[in-house]
Amino acid sequence: MGLILGPFAVIMVLISLGILNPYWTQIIQFALIITISSLGLNLIYGYTGQFSLGHAAFYGLGAYCSAFITKNLHWGYFSFIIGLLSAISLVVVVSFLIGLPILRLKSDYLGIATLGFGIIVKVLLDNADALIPPLGGSRGMLGIPKFTSFPLTYLFFVIAIIVIRNFVFSNVGRACISIREDDIAADCVGVNTTKYKTLGFVFGSVFAGVAGVLYAHLYSFLHPSNFDFLKSIDVLLIVVLGGLGSISGTVIAAIIWTFLLEGLRVVLPPQILDWRLVIYPLLLIIIMVLRPMGLGSGMEFKFLRTSNDKRER
Repeated sequence: MGLILGPFAVIMVLISLGILNPYWTQIIQFALIITISSLGLNLIYGYTGQFSLGHAAFYGLGAYCSAFITKNLHWGYFSFIIGLLSAISLVVVVSFLIGLPILRLKSDYLGIATLGFGIIVKVLLDNADALIPPLGGSRGMLGIPKFTSFPLTYLFFVIAIIVIRNFVFSNVGRACISIREDDIAADCVGVNTTKYKTLGFVFGSVFAGVAGVLYAHLYSFLHPSNFDFLKSIDVLLIVVLGGLGSISGTVIAAIIWTFLLEGLRVVLPPQILDWRLVIYPLLLIIIMVLRPMGLGSGMEFKFLRTSNDKRER
């Protein structure tokens, strides 16, 4: 409990004293949002073994759905709750309809299929204003109510960790892990692989949708380029860097990745600012050489382990 409440209390004190300015407070919130989205992909790829390159599409669907509803309802936080629930419902329906046919594919083929889905969503968002003008299309969507605060983001961050931890150690989670290890063997012992693959895909996509909702109400502006193919790669990098199947590693990698990008933006002179896109991949390569299984491979924070794990250690 101290590990959860401690960082929250420290950051709140720093904000109240003015030591953390609004810019860095926003960066911290963005790091938590990216962590929520990455935990969702870790559930899909790290625990269920489904190679997905379309995670940013669900991130975008959640963001645009909630932004559109809150802009039109004007009911304060009640409209935010309706927007959040609507975004989750939309992501569940779309991920189920998409996942059911494409999850029969494996490995690279599944990655290409999810990549195609991500590109389709990006093109739809680019041209969305033709059907729904308030979405803005390629010009972007302005005037989104700002509901995302640090306590709210931290609350969703903690909920995401607890829900995924309990999911992984449930019967459903263990079925997903058995599919990751060997789906043919899992099928032979009676695991309904299609059902659990789809369940893992839908459940992981919901976290991307929730992260998108928080993102939309943090920056008050959305643009289709925020949800393109490269954003899916960013999340995939975080999951691999953190170690497949590690909640702790994903959290650590997402926070390091966010602050590494912003830190380089502050440290590097403007003339070579674009070089940060070269420097951070080099650092990633070095980390992967030193720890090829990821930062958190084989490690979890104490409160994320089961009682059996604690006894073994």
